[in-house]
Amino acid sequence: MSNLGVLDIPSVKDQVSEEEWQARVDLAAAYRMCAHLGWDDLIYTHISARVPNSDHHFLINPLGLMFEEMTASSLIKVDLNGKAQMETSFIPNAAGFVIHSAVHAAREDAGCVLHLHTDYGVAVSNLKSGLEPLCQSAIPAWSVVAYHDYEGFAVNQGEQERLVADLGDKNAMILRNHGTLTAASTTAQAFELMFFLEKACKVQILTRATGMELHAPSQESLDNALRDLRVVAGANGADRFVWPAILRKLDRMDTSFRT
Repeated sequence: MSNLGVLDIPSVKDQVSEEEWQARVDLAAAYRMCAHLGWDDLIYTHISARVPNSDHHFLINPLGLMFEEMTASSLIKVDLNGKAQMETSFIPNAAGFVIHSAVHAAREDAGCVLHLHTDYGVAVSNLKSGLEPLCQSAIPAWSVVAYHDYEGFAVNQGEQERLVADLGDKNAMILRNHGTLTAASTTAQAFELMFFLEKACKVQILTRATGMELHAPSQESLDNALRDLRVVAGANGADRFVWPAILRKLDRMDTSFRT
C-alpha cells in the first residue's frame, strides 16, 4: 500500500516489547479511523493507550501531527508526569496530557481514553438536557455517560480531580461546551463506545432539528434494551469482531499506520 505523504519517522519496533508494539499499532489505527470518519480537529484532541506491563506509562499523539499521519512509531510514551520515556523529537499536547493522565491514573481499567471535539458531540454538550436515548444506537453510550462542566482550556492540572470525580466509574463522558470522551480497557472497546456516542449525538441533533413531534422510546423498551445490552456486551464483540474488521479496512486504505 502507498504511504505517500506520511512523515519519515524512524521505527521503534525493535526498541519496545511485542505487547507495546501491538498497543502502538492499535492506537495509530484508532487515530487513522477517526480521521477517516471526520472526527479529527486539525492537530487537536487525543487518544491515549496504556503501555502494557509498564509503570503507568501511556502512549499519546505528538503535537503537530494530523490524525491521518499517525503511525505506531510516532506516538509518544510518557509517564503520569508528562515526562517522555523514550527519545523523541516530538512534544505532547498539554491539554491532552492533563485529561488523559488524570483518567489513566484514576482508573486502572482505562486502557484507552478517547477524546473528541466533533460538531455533533459539541452540539449535544451545549444542551442542558444532555444526551437523550432517542434510538437504539444511543442506548450503549446513554447508559454509561457522565458529565463534566466546562472550566476553560484543559491545561490546568487542578481540573484533574474534578474531571475524574465526575467520570466516576462511567465509561463515557460529555464535557460540557467541549466535546466527548470514552474510556475502556482496550482501544477497540473505547473506539466502539465512541462510535455509538458520536452517532447518538448526531441522531439527536438531526432529530431535534426537524422540529417535528418526537416519538420517544417507552420506559419499558428502554429497560428491555438495557437488559439486552448487558447480554450483548458480554460477547466482547468490539475486540473479537469489530476491531479486526476496522484493521482490515485500514489495511485496504493505507498500511503506513503500522510503521
